[in-house]
Amino acid sequence: MTTTTLAVLVPLLPFLGAAAGLLLGRTAPGFVRPLAVLPPLASLVLAALVAVRQGGGTTVDAHTELTPTGSVPIELALHIDGFAALVAVLVTCVAACVQIYSTGYLRDDPRYPSYAALVSLFTSAMLLVVYSGDLIVLLVGWEVMGICSYFLVGHYWETPEARAASLKAFLVTKLGDVPFLIGLFALAGDAGSFRLTRILGAVTSGGIDHPTLVALLLLAGVAGKSAQFPLHTWLPDAMAGPTPVSALIHAATMVAAGVYFIARLLPLFEASRAAMVVLAVMAAVTMAGSALAALAQDDIKRVLAYSTVGQLGYMTGALAVGDRGAAVFHLLAHGAFKALLFLAAGVVIHAAGTNSLAAMSRMRGLRDRVPDAYWTMTVALLALAAIPPFSGFFSKESVLGAAEHVTQGHTGHTPGAAGWIVLVSGLLTALLTAAYATRLWLLAFRGRGAEAPDHGRQPLSMTVVLWVLAIPSLALGGLAYRVLPDWFDGRDLTPTLLTSILGTGLALVGGLLTYGAWQRGTALAARSPLGAVAAHPEADAGLVEAEAIATHRPAYGDVASAPDPADPGRLLLGPLHRPAAAGFHLDALYEALFVRPVRAGASLVRFLDREVVDTYVRGAAALPRLLGAAVRRAQTGNVQTYVSALLAGTVVLAVAVLLVATGA
Repeated sequence: MTTTTLAVLVPLLPFLGAAAGLLLGRTAPGFVRPLAVLPPLASLVLAALVAVRQGGGTTVDAHTELTPTGSVPIELALHIDGFAALVAVLVTCVAACVQIYSTGYLRDDPRYPSYAALVSLFTSAMLLVVYSGDLIVLLVGWEVMGICSYFLVGHYWETPEARAASLKAFLVTKLGDVPFLIGLFALAGDAGSFRLTRILGAVTSGGIDHPTLVALLLLAGVAGKSAQFPLHTWLPDAMAGPTPVSALIHAATMVAAGVYFIARLLPLFEASRAAMVVLAVMAAVTMAGSALAALAQDDIKRVLAYSTVGQLGYMTGALAVGDRGAAVFHLLAHGAFKALLFLAAGVVIHAAGTNSLAAMSRMRGLRDRVPDAYWTMTVALLALAAIPPFSGFFSKESVLGAAEHVTQGHTGHTPGAAGWIVLVSGLLTALLTAAYATRLWLLAFRGRGAEAPDHGRQPLSMTVVLWVLAIPSLALGGLAYRVLPDWFDGRDLTPTLLTSILGTGLALVGGLLTYGAWQRGTALAARSPLGAVAAHPEADAGLVEAEAIATHRPAYGDVASAPDPADPGRLLLGPLHRPAAAGFHLDALYEALFVRPVRAGASLVRFLDREVVDTYVRGAAALPRLLGAAVRRAQTGNVQTYVSALLAGTVVLAVAVLLVATGA
């Protein structure tokens, strides 16, 4: 079987599994789980075979014209280089793990068949984006992922949070997709084709007339899809969906699509120095802002969501300094440990028995109750904090090393300013990342909240997946940076000495500061009545009310809902804590700038339609209605009246004719 045939089957099998799952979900429920698990596993095997055959060598290209469309044809095209081959392996691996995990996590969910089918369709759409060599076909996968995210985030549609989150995710990403679509057509118009190879050839030969405009239009779509500032606000709210969906979206699909798209078309962005600076600024603001927001969140999934936004900022930062190898390397490493983080968080939430107990301030005694989640999540958090020798250290250092390389003037494509922006923000984010990772670990596994009831041991399908993902989270970086350069344009991914020392040192400082703040907060809490109740939920809750009256603070009806005085995030952020917890009020700003004006405009249009346009319509109908009413009065149903009227009319006509004849 040829490599091209294998590559076609990789996205096709999950698509067929999704179709079969939807058709058989009600009539043959016993087939739902095999149809959910087996296609992504088969795709994983095939994607690995494609990667082995491609081997980081010659790019696999195949195409056939889909339909004659005039001057710019649309083709079914494959373009599989080292980037595509490895990203496809990541997508299928995470999708298979999510499907296996979901069989236990959603085993009692009545809507599991549709959920599993949508996850398979989601996977197929991302694989289409990865392997596609034609931008229109890529756009199909891009948009299918958008609609799948809408349904999956809104899986628990009974709750208003899930309904609002799914609608927000759809609308915000569509806001970016409009200029993205315009940019695609402008790019194809200049290049004369939607084929990726021809577009890159046109870029190399200077055939793109307005590279800055096209790059910025495409960047808007990437910002929406990959949750970059200022279109990142949908991703934290998307945590209202099932936790396995969060793992899939954050680790291997949707948000990774934007980064992968820029990596594919990086020469186009490099053709515009302005676009590279804009990309660097967007990455810097995203990294630092999301890390601060993560340090202030109480919900464990929102911490991880803001963490994803920040790690995607690292990837776009690597692209901003012209190193797509470092960007995709971090994408691969991040995909492994972020999937592990979300799935381990799902085990923690599952142990509590309800999704509403994801607040870390309510967690207590979880280390002994969920040992698999404890150990694997510890590994993933160390990888997230970029502590050597975990995978996140090598991939993050490749980004910082690329930025340092640009600051030294060793590249002609990227402005030195972009290198400094990415390097400084990346180092600051390294400190903040270690801080919120340490905080999450302390509050989740050494917290002082009210202990939730024990719901028994977790299903084996959930815990096994955690250990499978722990392997690449621990070992991928150390192996990959030696092997991957052959797959990634030959770029050296070895960590540099300066950035390794700075990055690791700042990460250790962030972790130690957080631990110290936690100890100090714990000591202070133990001496306060409020802290005593938080530490000992069985104590009299009246102490909370007494403390509130004494300090003129509102009392908490639920002890567990009181802010934890030992939360190190409050101590570290100080006055920044409240705005950071609210995402720096960007949602409120967008509400004032966009949502309210649009609603006001819609109200005005509705008023004009109802009170002005409808008035003319009603007036035009009034005259025929009056004439009809007059004619209706003449219809009495009395035959004698009709005959009398007929005779009277005949007489009148006869007299009229006689008068006319006499006058003549």
